[in-house]
Amino acid sequence: MNESHVTLALPSKGAIAEPTLDFLRSCDLRVVQTNPRQYTATIPALPHVDVLFQRVGDIVYKVADGTVDLGITGLDVVHEIAGGLDDVFILHENLRYGACQLVVAVPEAWIDVDTMADVVDVSLDFREHKHRNLRVATKFTNLARQFLHRHGVHHFTLVEAEGAIEAAPMLGYGDIIVDLSATGTTLRENHLKPISDGVVLESNACLIGNLRRLQQCAPVLNTARVLLEVIDAALNGRNYYQITANIRGASAEAVAHAVAANTTTRGLQGPTVAPIFAANTPESDDGQWYSITIIVKSVHLIDAVSHLRSIGGTQTTVTPVRFVFMAQSPSFTRLTEVLKI
Repeated sequence: MNESHVTLALPSKGAIAEPTLDFLRSCDLRVVQTNPRQYTATIPALPHVDVLFQRVGDIVYKVADGTVDLGITGLDVVHEIAGGLDDVFILHENLRYGACQLVVAVPEAWIDVDTMADVVDVSLDFREHKHRNLRVATKFTNLARQFLHRHGVHHFTLVEAEGAIEAAPMLGYGDIIVDLSATGTTLRENHLKPISDGVVLESNACLIGNLRRLQQCAPVLNTARVLLEVIDAALNGRNYYQITANIRGASAEAVAHAVAANTTTRGLQGPTVAPIFAANTPESDDGQWYSITIIVKSVHLIDAVSHLRSIGGTQTTVTPVRFVFMAQSPSFTRLTEVLKI
């Protein structure tokens, strides 16, 4: 392994493959793949990083054994595979895409089965009257086993399945399933219903790294820092808008106080006020024209614009904020605390 280069594994196929490339592009970390048939690529913004495309499950295994340093995969497979693997560290738990739930689902025909307590009763009924265990079809055997035991279901047999697990009850090789669901549509189409308290895990795309490599290899740690800085800033930026408006006032201070009188327009750190010098904005008895700029939370956008209008704001423009870099990256700070550096 070239110690000066860092390997980042990305999903080669599946639900989060294309969204991962879109997400990195939105972070100005565009992935360039010269040949779509190759399993390697580069990131021009990070010339020392080698990209390797792998299946989501293989990414976890390769990060675990140090074959690759960093990876983006699903949180569901991380918890399923890496539960007992100390070298897999979750650097960022939620990249805000690929959202789905790992759920317990039963046939719609079981009209009286709505909770995990009901599933316990069904498992006991199978044991007593059918003289067999409840069959649970899933590819998440570790998570399913832990969840069922935690909810008092002990008489069950896990049936490892791949592909269309939703068909297991209809085909007869499973009584219930534990599988991923994003919208619930596939479950309904297969006449299944999720158990109300049967959410095993809330999953999404996440960034993971090999803890040993992060501790021992400076380029890996530095790459993790850059990725986390950019990711935190990009995700944080989605929460804000930049507003610019022109307001007439007696002084910059008077305009600033008028803008900040409403809590929604105080922004990240109060308004920036600058005088406007232009031929078509002459001074008058009403005062000089000023341009104000504020950064407000997305949820406050309409209230902020309304307040600016109420104090004479005009020619208001709104721009999405792409990045908000705070004093420190929360994700990287958490990593340094774990590494004790």
